[in-house]
Amino acid sequence: MKKSSARKKISRSQARNATLLNQLGTPGLGSLMGGRMLAGTLQLLVFLAGFVLFCAWAFRNLLQYYRLMFHNTPDEPTGVGWMAWTGVGICVLAWCWALVTSFSLLRESSRVSLESLESFAASLIPLDEARITLALGTLSGWQRNGPVISRRYEFKDFPAAMKFVNAVAELAEQTQHHPDVDIRWNKVTLALTTHDAGGLTEKDFALARECDAQAKRVV
Repeated sequence: MKKSSARKKISRSQARNATLLNQLGTPGLGSLMGGRMLAGTLQLLVFLAGFVLFCAWAFRNLLQYYRLMFHNTPDEPTGVGWMAWTGVGICVLAWCWALVTSFSLLRESSRVSLESLESFAASLIPLDEARITLALGTLSGWQRNGPVISRRYEFKDFPAAMKFVNAVAELAEQTQHHPDVDIRWNKVTLALTTHDAGGLTEKDFALARECDAQAKRVV
């Protein structure tokens, strides 16, 4: 399969956010956020069609009320007719379709590993000095001390720091690569090295990048 045609993997947090947007927001938008472009577009169009139909029914009845108020016409407002029921039914159909996609996204996120950590399958061979320097240059805030790279993160309070630590713990379990963690109220310091290799490997830098991404998601 060509790289351009491959479906992008989705993390658990992305799948959860897509589900919330699909089911509690607008059906289809979460699917689009999860990378299901065709399904998301169709779900959104179906939902909008139902919404427009329902609004048309509401506008029609509103006009009839105004006629009664200002023109004293004997016509009574139309009840809940086919336009209203059809519009609501179409919206419910879009919501159910989005629900199916949401379940698919959640199942996919629990089955696949994070794309940025695919390099963890590489052999445990320490990087040479040139590659370490190059990899460290792509990271922000990380420092090297011999066979260890470390970074201190600072958050607004202790709960935010713990939220980040929990996210890192989940990553560590998924990848079976565990950093040293030091917590000082709102400050968290991570230290990474590959003990089995006796130095720094691609595992350390891949996990460092993912930890940086997790830190940005912490509110």
